[in-house]
Amino acid sequence: MVSAQDLDAVMDELRRLRTRVPQLTGALAAGVDGLAVAHDTPGVDPEGLAALTAAALGVAVRMADATGNAGFRELLVRGENGYVATYAAGRTAVLTLLAQDRVNVGRLHLEGRRSAARVGELLDAAEAAAAATRPTTKAAPAPRTRTTRAPRTTTEARTATDS
Repeated sequence: MVSAQDLDAVMDELRRLRTRVPQLTGALAAGVDGLAVAHDTPGVDPEGLAALTAAALGVAVRMADATGNAGFRELLVRGENGYVATYAAGRTAVLTLLAQDRVNVGRLHLEGRRSAARVGELLDAAEAAAAATRPTTKAAPAPRTRTTRAPRTTTEARTATDS
């Protein structure tokens, strides 16, 4: 769970990104599970976009692995009216950007990668802090018991070499 302070920091990063790249029409930080964490996506359903991002991410990860390129970093989709760019953001999140067709793609990648790194740092730190405050629920191992063996009797046990 992301705290309100962490969520505000992610939202600030999304707003700064939209200021640095004026051709952006939306920005979304989501978990790889398809749940929106923070968004600035006017006119676009953030939950639907987060779910689609997770689906596209799954295909992109498999494609990178199948081609020997491993480790997903980014995905760019170009449509008739603009771009959708998705960047890895830490261990458990992605940053998806929506941009107009006239965006400078190099600038989009430069700023998108920087923001994804920042969002990843924020969300990874929030996850680590949340994990540290969770109580450990490891069950104690069951005590080991010893079974006693019956003593061997040497008179009844004969081997093939005994005569």
